[in-house]
Amino acid sequence: MKATWSFLAAIAVGAMAALLAPPVQAAAPEHRWFASWAAAPQDALEAPMGPTVGSPPPPVFDKQTLRQRFRPSLGGRQVRVRFSNLFGKKPLHIASAAVAKVADAASDTVSPPTTATLRFKGRRAVTIAPGAEVWSDAARFDAVAGQAAAVSFYLDQPTAAETVHRLPQEPTTTVPGNAVRRAQWRGARPVERNHVVTGFDVRGKSPRVVVAFGDSITAGAGVDAAAARPERYPDLLAARLRAASGRSSPVGVVNAGIAGNRLLSEHIGPSGLQRFARDALGQSGVTHVLVLIGVNDIGFSQTGGAVPGFPPVSSAQLIDGLQQLLAQAREAGVNVLLGTLTPFKGAAYWSAEKEAERQAVNRWIRGQQAVDAVVDFDAALRSADDPAALDPRYDSGDHLHPGPAGYEAMAKAIDLRELSE
Repeated sequence: MKATWSFLAAIAVGAMAALLAPPVQAAAPEHRWFASWAAAPQDALEAPMGPTVGSPPPPVFDKQTLRQRFRPSLGGRQVRVRFSNLFGKKPLHIASAAVAKVADAASDTVSPPTTATLRFKGRRAVTIAPGAEVWSDAARFDAVAGQAAAVSFYLDQPTAAETVHRLPQEPTTTVPGNAVRRAQWRGARPVERNHVVTGFDVRGKSPRVVVAFGDSITAGAGVDAAAARPERYPDLLAARLRAASGRSSPVGVVNAGIAGNRLLSEHIGPSGLQRFARDALGQSGVTHVLVLIGVNDIGFSQTGGAVPGFPPVSSAQLIDGLQQLLAQAREAGVNVLLGTLTPFKGAAYWSAEKEAERQAVNRWIRGQQAVDAVVDFDAALRSADDPAALDPRYDSGDHLHPGPAGYEAMAKAIDLRELSE
């Protein structure tokens, strides 16, 4: 009997302890890295437009500092920077590097109090093997969404600029010597392309990251590189998201566009099929991809016969390629927004036969049930008088790329609710 009472007493004491104990708190979200800005790398030796147009040899930097400007789309107090030698043929040596807020973009001036030295496994210098990329160590830096920042890095050895990207409104400049921590660069020389710096991450808890994946319409061809206000549609989308949620936007937007890129062909940049896993699904913390690619496959296609670099492409082939992207995203657990191909009647490579292929692809896209959302860029930009052409209000002038008003219409065509899940 004593044993029974002892047992019951123990149960009562345990129950009382459970009642008096503080409630179990849910585990706080883990701080992880999230992409705040990125650029899609490509080989500088590739022809920029077609197989008959040669590309000049890449410039060689020697004892020069380069400064890459960009606008983070997510803020944070800890950051890291990705440096790429993906297409390099020799080791890339970075002697020193730093990140800072831009004080005056016109004079390429940064704010000294904000400058943070970047280290690599505790060291100031790093050597990156050919075909490799490295992230800096975490650095204390107050990144603010929408506020321009710059990464400066010193190349103390002769370095061929073989890994490049080109994004309007995000220029790179250079000066002689080690000017990594110099605030104002007098006599800075603009560099035709951007080099080496391909990613900027912030550490946070649970933001979402959208990667805009595509060609020159995503990269932002047709906008004024000197414009004070960003004009590319991914930048305008990021601004919409910030306005909807306040200064600390919970959604970052990364631009993974390459001008001239095609889904199926490798000629201008790695093909979309080849680079999707790295440039879209490989971004830190990616939750959504917005795919808009295929117009160059159709436009560059030579329907009368195969020409090197310009193979004939059918709507069926493009649809198959897009389905492969969707399958990769589903396997990675990433949401997909699929954009319809935009009008290009009047562009140099348009024809009625190519228009029929574009319309066939768009019919398939609009009927898709396997994506999280369809973004009808075609409907947002087409002319009411001629649906095969861009609305004149939105045309940059080449009848292919939107102008600033067109990119704004594209950003507004995206339902922000689709990015909240």
